[in-house]
Amino acid sequence: MFAHLDTTTSDLPPENSGARLSGMPIRDSETADPHRRYPREDSNMSIAQSIETGVPDRTPKRHRYAVKLRCLDVARVEKLSRSMVRIVLTGPELEGFASLGFDDHVKIFFPLPGETEPNLPVIGPNGLEFPEGAPRPLARDYTPRSFDAEKGELAIDFATHHDGPASNWAKSARVGDKAWIAGPRGSFTIPFTFDWHLLIADDTGLPALARRLEEMPEGTRVVALIEVETEADRLDLATKADASIIWVTQKAAGGGDHDALTEALRTLELPEGDFFSWVACESKAAKDLRAILIGEYGANPKWTRASGYWRRGASGVHDHFDE
Repeated sequence: MFAHLDTTTSDLPPENSGARLSGMPIRDSETADPHRRYPREDSNMSIAQSIETGVPDRTPKRHRYAVKLRCLDVARVEKLSRSMVRIVLTGPELEGFASLGFDDHVKIFFPLPGETEPNLPVIGPNGLEFPEGAPRPLARDYTPRSFDAEKGELAIDFATHHDGPASNWAKSARVGDKAWIAGPRGSFTIPFTFDWHLLIADDTGLPALARRLEEMPEGTRVVALIEVETEADRLDLATKADASIIWVTQKAAGGGDHDALTEALRTLELPEGDFFSWVACESKAAKDLRAILIGEYGANPKWTRASGYWRRGASGVHDHFDE
């Protein structure tokens, strides 16, 4: 899943009144059919059926891992943009770490005010368990941006332009600081065999989106729609894919329930063919985008993965809107 934004009330991004788009043809609302349906193949097709029929296997796969707690050290701190910091972690406890899915997540534990170390859970038969009566630490979910098993380095990107336990920790992190993580508990891997791919994210989902672009094979067709606060928050995204990348920049004026990503999506003329949609942003926006993709663009619900990495007015939230 995502560099998740810390979502205490003070973490809430400003409401938007509009968006600026770049890098993609605009859909002509006079002539385009917003209810166009794309062909759908059986998303439950097995590999054997795929070989027999000649149709590519497009079934996402789930992978499960044993949960493990790890105490790691900060090896490097890298400033990526005005509002994004990369923390590179290392340590012998990374032995056996695995992350096959671009939107996997690890849970990071932070000490409570006045503490130097968090009160950590234990591994029980049902996963992480906290001793009865013990105070729970602050915890947030973040995407493993990259993992280098040979170097023993795990990189995690943090959005830092709002206050919260994780972003504040990232802004003040120094080499040698300790970090406590658990997970991932599993991975969700999506084949590259679709005609094209659609990736939609705000800054909290940007690390996962960037990882997906980086891992895509050469020639894979992908449209990426990304919302950031200012132009200074854009990143140089490395990819071998045939990518159309559209940046949506928030405007300071306005308010209400306006959502820049929803508005931007409806202006785009998307490619033909079978596609997998992945969405990671504010919870209500993610739910709305999923509904638009299925209802207006004919996206296959089984090929549409939408997650709310944060929710207005709440903290530590991660919502899923898949079937």
